[in-house]
Amino acid sequence: MIEPTINYLAVLAAAIASFVIGFAWYGPLFGKTWMKMMGFTPKSVKKMKLTAMQAMGLGFLISLVTPYVLSHFVDYLAVTTWAGAAQLAFWFWLGLVAPVQTGVFLWEGKPFKLFVLNTVYNLLVLIVITGIVAVWQ
Repeated sequence: MIEPTINYLAVLAAAIASFVIGFAWYGPLFGKTWMKMMGFTPKSVKKMKLTAMQAMGLGFLISLVTPYVLSHFVDYLAVTTWAGAAQLAFWFWLGLVAPVQTGVFLWEGKPFKLFVLNTVYNLLVLIVITGIVAVWQ
């Protein structure tokens, strides 16, 4: 197998972008709505297994995985533009993320609006991080 060329700074930048988008999306933009639809209260959040800082730290480490994996496909497919990155991200989202999110919606009994909120977030993040790793090679 051919070894891909991976720009680790681009992977780090994409992970940071993902983290920032997630903070804004689930914070000031839609945080209260998300908490309500999830059935969380400020009191229940404080009782979670991880503190907010622990969850954010682990979340950031996990956010490195997706741009790293996407970098392989970006390199294999020679994607170098935002348009190409958006197209690749859309197909990954449609084939991998949207079906999983749909299953979550179907079986967990959460509101449809929560499904839309989470699924649109995932599409947005995939487009941004794929764009970063594609353009910054």
